[in-house]
Amino acid sequence: MDSMLLYSIDLFGTAIFAISGVLLAGRLKMDPFGVAVLGSVTAIGGGTIRDMALGATPVFWITDTNYLWVILLTCLATMVIIRRPKRLPWWILPVCDAIGLAVFVGIGVDKAMSYQDSALVAIIMGVITGCGGGIIRDVLAREVPMVLRSEVYATACIIGGVFQTTALSIGQDSNTAFLAGIFATLLIRLGAIRWHLSLPTFAINR
Repeated sequence: MDSMLLYSIDLFGTAIFAISGVLLAGRLKMDPFGVAVLGSVTAIGGGTIRDMALGATPVFWITDTNYLWVILLTCLATMVIIRRPKRLPWWILPVCDAIGLAVFVGIGVDKAMSYQDSALVAIIMGVITGCGGGIIRDVLAREVPMVLRSEVYATACIIGGVFQTTALSIGQDSNTAFLAGIFATLLIRLGAIRWHLSLPTFAINR
């Protein structure tokens, strides 16, 4: 995949994840600093954990501050727009989130494979890249993280990571494997949104 296109989609995903953090901060009536914190951890939290776990220092947003500027501008724009709400189709944000999620997972797997050889570790790093920021966001907001609930979210990341690492193991080039992982994650996540799919829950009857 063209590196500039991938970079643009990565920044797009960063903005979408930041918006989800801002919206949660708005529901909790946080001040602008709280909004910036939730927006930031949602957008770059997963990638930061990944880079620290892999020993990829400095982490990506330190060497490329465009990520920080995208987050800051997104937070400001969202705070302005949310005060003048316009009706948008309900699916706009979830679909954009699914696109960002798929790209983040692919980037996480790809970066992990460049640092080590374990497919299992690469899949875990992909899931962390896609879901880590949302987990931090929900913990800070004192909510049960979405990936720990029944919604098909982390599962889509895992399957996408499996597709990507499997493609690499059978000799496909990194671009083909990357696209295979992205499309697998995206299709599963979009299917879950469209048909409201969820995993069975575990409950203990008292």
